[in-house]
Formats: sequence, structure tokens, C-alpha cells
Amino acid sequence: MNYKEKFKLISQVINYNLKIVFANKFIYFLIAAWLFYLIIIGIMLFSDSTPDITDIYDTLIFPGILMMFYPIVYNIQNDKDARMLEIVFGVPNYRYKVYIIRFAIAILLLVALLFMMASFAYISVVKIPVFEMVYQLMFPLLFLACFTFLFSTITRNGNGTAVVMVIFGLIFFFLNEPIHNSKWNLFLNPFDVPTDMNITVWMNVVYQNRLMLIIGSVIAILWGLTSLQKREKFV
Repeated sequence: MNYKEKFKLISQVINYNLKIVFANKFIYFLIAAWLFYLIIIGIMLFSDSTPDITDIYDTLIFPGILMMFYPIVYNIQNDKDARMLEIVFGVPNYRYKVYIIRFAIAILLLVALLFMMASFAYISVVKIPVFEMVYQLMFPLLFLACFTFLFSTITRNGNGTAVVMVIFGLIFFFLNEPIHNSKWNLFLNPFDVPTDMNITVWMNVVYQNRLMLIIGSVIAILWGLTSLQKREKFV
């Protein structure tokens, strides 16, 4: 197989998986994310206070979750609805490649959309480091994506996974105030430096937070792939 044929095959695989991953309701999540984002940006533009980089980070978190939510939550469910699950799980080790490719596609699209949103904020609201903003946002979003993938392999149902992740998100939302500047805060804003904390100490808190999110993401994705070994519970 030459390079041209390999490229064509890879393009076909990606195109097929895009149709599966972003089928049905993804467009509604995408529209909701952009509407929410544009409304908040509009409020910032016409408010008396001057928005800063901290506000942009907080604004982008929720649209990021919305754009990540559907492709990961309904990854396996879409195959089940399309009656493709038996085929995917029927080929040894094929399921790992399929779901890792789909996960990677969803994450890459999320990065691209966040980059567009951050760039729009840079042009319309306040000058921000766009690449640094997207980089920092991907730590909590990747963590949530990996745990969403894990729960989708445990529940084997998109709606069940959605309920679990909503509860999971609400727990961290209500804990956000008590652990606001703690390394345990999932939604820790690295740009929101506390006035009563030394910058070196704050950088160490952010580093520990990001390290834990990366470790948690790796554990979740490996646990999810391990759950895929139990073929009988899926088919």
C-alpha cells in the first residue's frame, strides 16, 4: 500500500467516524455553546466593569463542556443505535482503535473551537494569550472528557452517562467556593491569582492541580479501555 492509498484510507476512516461521533444532536450542543458564549461576550462589552483574562477563562469553561459533552457521552450509544456495536466488538482489538480515534477527533475539534472562541475574545473584548488560554482550558476539559469516556464504558448507555456526569459536575460546582483556590478545584482558574497568596505558592498550586488532572485523565482513559475488554456486557 503506497502513501496515497494510506492517506485515502485514513481519510475514509476519519470521515466515517466523524459521521458517527457527531450524528443527531451534536449540532444543538454546538449552537447552545456558541449562543451562551456570544451572550456573555455581549454582556461584557456593554458592562461598566472592564473584563480581564480571568473572566474570559471562566466564560470559556461552560461552552467547552457543552462541545465536549455529546461526542464523548454518546460515543458507544451511537454505535448501539446504528447497530454497529456487534461489528465493532466482533473484531479483536478493533474497538480500542475505533474509540480512541473518535475520542481524539472529539478532542481535536474541541481545541479548534476553543481556539476560535478565544481568538474572538482577543479581537472583541480584551487582549489575551490565546494559545495559553486554550492550553489551560484543556486540562479540566480533558479530565472531564476522559471520565465521561470511562463512565460511558461502564453504563453502556448515553443517557445514563449524561446523568452521572451531570451529578459529577454539580458536585464540583457546589464545591467550587469552599475549594476555590485549592489544588483540588477541578475548575481552578490559573489566571485568577489570589491577592493574599505569594505568586510562587500560587504557581505551585496550579502545577499540582494540572498534574493531578493529567494523572486522573490517564487513569480514566486506561480504565475505560480496560472496561471495553468485557465484550459480553456491551453486545
